[in-house]
Amino acid sequence: MKQKLALAFISVLFSFAALAQNTKSNFRSEKKPALFGIHFSAADFTTPVTFKNQGVTPRNFAKLKDMAHGFSLSYWKGLTPTIDFSGKLSSIFAEYAAMRNEAGNFKEFGLELEPSLNFRPIKDNNLFAPFLTTGIGAGYYTGDFGAYVPAGGGIQVNFNSMSYIMLQMQYRFTLTKDVMKDNMFYSLGFLQNFGPEKPVEVAPPPPPVVLDRDNDGVADADDKCPDVAGIAKYQGCPIPDTDGDGINDEEDKCPAVKGVARYQGCPIPDTDGDGINDEEDKCPTKPGVAENAGCPVIAKEVIEKINFAAKNVFFNTGSYKLMPKSYKSLNEVVSILKADESLFLDIDGHTDASGADDKNQVLSENRAKAVKDYLVSKGIADSRLTSTGYGETKPVADNATAAGRAKNRRTEMTVRNY
Repeated sequence: MKQKLALAFISVLFSFAALAQNTKSNFRSEKKPALFGIHFSAADFTTPVTFKNQGVTPRNFAKLKDMAHGFSLSYWKGLTPTIDFSGKLSSIFAEYAAMRNEAGNFKEFGLELEPSLNFRPIKDNNLFAPFLTTGIGAGYYTGDFGAYVPAGGGIQVNFNSMSYIMLQMQYRFTLTKDVMKDNMFYSLGFLQNFGPEKPVEVAPPPPPVVLDRDNDGVADADDKCPDVAGIAKYQGCPIPDTDGDGINDEEDKCPAVKGVARYQGCPIPDTDGDGINDEEDKCPTKPGVAENAGCPVIAKEVIEKINFAAKNVFFNTGSYKLMPKSYKSLNEVVSILKADESLFLDIDGHTDASGADDKNQVLSENRAKAVKDYLVSKGIADSRLTSTGYGETKPVADNATAAGRAKNRRTEMTVRNY
């Protein structure tokens, strides 16, 4: 029967081990903290003797009331998550003299110190955990010193890494047979961590999942441009600008050609196709050249005829009345302007330095106007003609000579087509 109880005890230990692997609580650490405990113990000196003396005496398990009793103070500390150090100071009241075959039939005081290592198959952060124990022990037994080697096991119950219950069973092999016999040692202990509770280490929450980095309302998982705000129509990307002119394709009338905003994304037009845009072309409907501001080149023959006519405009001295011999040249100019209505004419009057400056200025203005009036009288639109007097301010020869003064008294005509 008693053998069955021992087997049942071992079975319970392994059952607790299996349960411990699946039972978790809010434990502070995988490694045992520093603990102080008190244990109630019992030493069985009878059972080992009956097992050793088989055939002489029957096997016999001592009853609890027949065991030697005592208590212990202990210190426990985890070295690793599965190995603990323990130190135990125990007092046992037993008939040590009788064990030594000495006179006396009374209980004596024994004081023992036992450092041990305790090995667990699982970490400390379990509700139930079995362990094996081995160590070395020494004691003082009413005048005699003895030593022993403990070996055994037990089970611990862990309450949140702060409070523990320890149930242990050891077989203690004596090293001093003349002082103490082999014995079986049982103890039930209560241990406590008196240090401050270690706060539960809670892992920081993971960073929030960024669902829409660019805040455009399109989730990053569906956003083809997750770092640039866009619209759902283009899968989270901005409205495209194919030609890169800064005007998006939905507002760009010419999305494949660079343009400007005032023409809705199209280039500045070139109506006459001469390569000079209309904003720079003085003749936007007629192909021309850049040297003439986009207007057609005026024939050299026309320019020469106009210049020749200007040299054959004559006035009486001090007068702005045209001399009749000027009419032939001016009529030639009329013919040229009527033949090409795109032409304009600038008429400039100049004098020599003779006389007062203000009078010369007025005279030059009147002479230029006289030429203009003649051309208007011949059917040339006033809007196509300008007349300007410069007085004596733009000489082309030396006013100190008669020949020079004659050259400075002149009328100039410049033809243009814009």
